Amino acid sequence: MRSAMKTILYVLVCAAAVPLAACWGAQDAPADAAQDAAAQDAAPTAPAEPVARLTEAERAEGFRALLSESGDGRFHKHGWNHYGPGHFTLDHDTGILASHGGMGLLWYAAEAFGDFTLRLEFRTGSPKSNSGVFLRVPEMVASDEYIYHSFEIQIDASSAEGIHRTGAVYDAEAPSEDRARPPGEWNDMEVSFVGSRITVTLNGAQVVDWSAEPRGKIRDFAARGYVGLQNHDWDTSTEFRNIRVKRLD
Repeated sequence: MRSAMKTILYVLVCAAAVPLAACWGAQDAPADAAQDAAAQDAAPTAPAEPVARLTEAERAEGFRALLSESGDGRFHKHGWNHYGPGHFTLDHDTGILASHGGMGLLWYAAEAFGDFTLRLEFRTGSPKSNSGVFLRVPEMVASDEYIYHSFEIQIDASSAEGIHRTGAVYDAEAPSEDRARPPGEWNDMEVSFVGSRITVTLNGAQVVDWSAEPRGKIRDFAARGYVGLQNHDWDTSTEFRNIRVKRLD
């Protein structure tokens, strides 16, 4: 009886101020909110970025991913080491690596490569973003000495000098044309290093075909070494994804 009286009293008081349906909605709101929250937790969330993965055609060609996925589809940096200031963050859902606070190098320490083709996607955060892809870093990175003994494929759309512009072999060989896309758009890059020959294809066009030799800051280069990604800037970021390699030796 007391429970029934309390319900009647609640309806009379509430109805005096608001419509009856709204009154019952207010009474049920906490339970509805809890149900909505539980539904949101249970619903799968889509990645903020599309996931870029090795295709079956590339797999058949002999390519493999250097940012691998675990059984649940999340990406990890197993096999990668970092040297120097700054760092790279990894979005475990999309496989996107983002550079922060240069200057340093994230390098794939699990394996050295001689002749190979490397494919990856990158995008810059601003017109002045600066980064690069290092080839055949000759030994475990413990100082800045590696920059004099390994070639870097440059990422810097703002440079006035061709040998320092996106697609160049940094400080050595300029790209034949400017193929870089604007900040915020993904770029496709393919680099082959076979013997002493370096070729670079950027967004579908070959921009470098060069017989490598010591030039610019490069004193010498090795027949085998590691690949790495540079974090250069303190105030801008460059992102990478879908890093895959094919051995050619």
